[in-house]
Amino acid sequence: MAFPLSGELDALVAEIRACRVCAAHLPHEPRPVVRVHPDARILIAGQAPGRLVHETGLPFNDPSGDRLRAWMGIDRATFYDQTKIAVAAMGFCFPGTVNGADLPPRRECAPLWRPRLLPLLPNIRLTLLVGAYAQRYHLGVRESLTAAVRRWRDFGDATMPLPHPSWRNAGWLKRHPWFEAEALPALRRRVADALR
Repeated sequence: MAFPLSGELDALVAEIRACRVCAAHLPHEPRPVVRVHPDARILIAGQAPGRLVHETGLPFNDPSGDRLRAWMGIDRATFYDQTKIAVAAMGFCFPGTVNGADLPPRRECAPLWRPRLLPLLPNIRLTLLVGAYAQRYHLGVRESLTAAVRRWRDFGDATMPLPHPSWRNAGWLKRHPWFEAEALPALRRRVADALR
């Protein structure tokens, strides 16, 4: 279900969805995916859409999204309620794959759109930084994803770095049981607080 946006945000989202800046570098027609609303309380800053998201236009509409929703302790209806949760990845278009793995987000996207988009989301109470690209941009850190996620307490209650919920990270999750034991309960509390 699409929600009406407010003036400036509506115009910016239309610009984003029409963007073709990276068209020459993509293996397919660009299809920028962004879901935002001025009333949203949580911002999910991921990496870039995957193939299934590119095909459907719905962010985290894949097994990674199922895992992320489980981590957050919310259902699909809540997750896709734009008045509650905004999703704006570091790259808005699926970058393609190499050897079966998604390529990183295009470098042009974040500096082009985030400085204009984020100020138009005034009610964000919690930002989830999913993956190293989002963590580097938002936190300005150059440490590893594991180091940043391990320091989740250091970034305050309004920001939480997370690993990507991809099945490819099953080994990471097994090697770092503290994430499930310590970080996920805190994540669920922060999500619940932000949505109150």
